[in-house]
Amino acid sequence: MDENIVWHHYAVDKTKRSQLKAHRPCILWFTGFSGSGKSTVANALEHALLARNIHTYLLDGDNVRHGLCKDLGFSDADRVENIRRVGELSKLMVDAGLLVLTAFISPFQAERDMVRDLVSEGEFIEVYLDTPLDVCEQRDPKGLYKKARAGEIKHFTGIDSAYEPPINPEICLNTSEQSLECSVQQLIEYLLSKNIIR
Repeated sequence: MDENIVWHHYAVDKTKRSQLKAHRPCILWFTGFSGSGKSTVANALEHALLARNIHTYLLDGDNVRHGLCKDLGFSDADRVENIRRVGELSKLMVDAGLLVLTAFISPFQAERDMVRDLVSEGEFIEVYLDTPLDVCEQRDPKGLYKKARAGEIKHFTGIDSAYEPPINPEICLNTSEQSLECSVQQLIEYLLSKNIIR
């Protein structure tokens, strides 16, 4: 980094912003195969949190690639950069006092750990959608697995690109065995148990 670039500290900080809200800021990082239910569960959770007057923002992998990360492809290097950018954005949103939900395949443990290290202890909650690959492939909501199997898409996670399951996630969900409502309730109960929401 250029030595002439200095971080500017402001009078209004994360603590003061958080005091205006009825919750603590954090990142709920949803990770798992395509079709595991990341966006669906995150969307339903955000709706449930809105009903509790919790200030949230949902960052979705596809949506981010329409703007912030539209210059990136799906090589391993581009995936790393995609997560780095999203991590830095999420850090700023936590600083703004928000509860940030992110729905990204984010296949590599090192990049998820990198995002965890950007925020304070307890502000990164790894939510692993532990839905089996064969179930995700049967769902194939966007037809991506079919294209990957036909060789039309390269570097597709689970087909010709690796996925590293979380080593010790805070929350584990299997959407092939539990309902959407049960998944959301499990997440709400965790947030309550950690006094992130009241």
